[in-house]
Amino acid sequence: MKKIIVTGGAGYIGSHTVVELIKYNYFPIIIDNLCNSSIKNIHGIEKITNQKIKWYNEDCTDKKAIEKILKIEGDILAIIHFAAFKSVEESVNIPEKYIKNNVGSLKTIIECMNTFNLNNIIFSSSCTVYGMPDKLPVDEKAPFKKAESPYGETKQICEKILNNEKINHISLRYFNPIGSHKSSLIGDCSNDKASNLIPIITETAIGKRKKLIVYGNDYNTKDGTCIRDYIHVVDLAKAHVLALKFLEKNKIG
Repeated sequence: MKKIIVTGGAGYIGSHTVVELIKYNYFPIIIDNLCNSSIKNIHGIEKITNQKIKWYNEDCTDKKAIEKILKIEGDILAIIHFAAFKSVEESVNIPEKYIKNNVGSLKTIIECMNTFNLNNIIFSSSCTVYGMPDKLPVDEKAPFKKAESPYGETKQICEKILNNEKINHISLRYFNPIGSHKSSLIGDCSNDKASNLIPIITETAIGKRKKLIVYGNDYNTKDGTCIRDYIHVVDLAKAHVLALKFLEKNKIG
């Protein structure tokens, strides 16, 4: 079976992608220090797939640790890099934390890939790279505008780093992933304060919040409220597998 390193594989999107990789006969290996995820997701993956998951509890900015893992594992087909902090609000308050982790981890991964002659990486990017676009809807060719947050800026920097490397890569720019595996055994176990609509609705429904506040009533929409784009997390996980299959057959630089 083809080995795939999945950084942040115990996280929300990462755990669902690991399930899909196994379904398509890949052998995923998780690197995740659980700083913003949960071992519950790893146990959930094992129950869903009936397969023991190989997991390294390491920080992706630790070059020696990553090199050791790659040396142990040997022949790696690709790396799917999810590991990153993702709170827009926190990134505004502690921007240096996001630069150090989000950009630093990608740099470490690339350096290790070059050391071990690995050439395939799928990068977990974000729609925040577009900033405030000139027109909607945006597509892949839309230019980057000034990022609206340090989090978005880290994703812009990471994509630029990849584009300057001679590495076979695909960056997937997500909008708003929602939902979970039908088993409910894996999901969003982030330690971040809920800041997106669906988690806030959920917290309100279970009584964790007293009320749901809808902000804005003057958008250019039928009722004046904001419109958001959503993608089911399982569909997003499947997209990573399709991107991986595409990388296997094509060189994307």
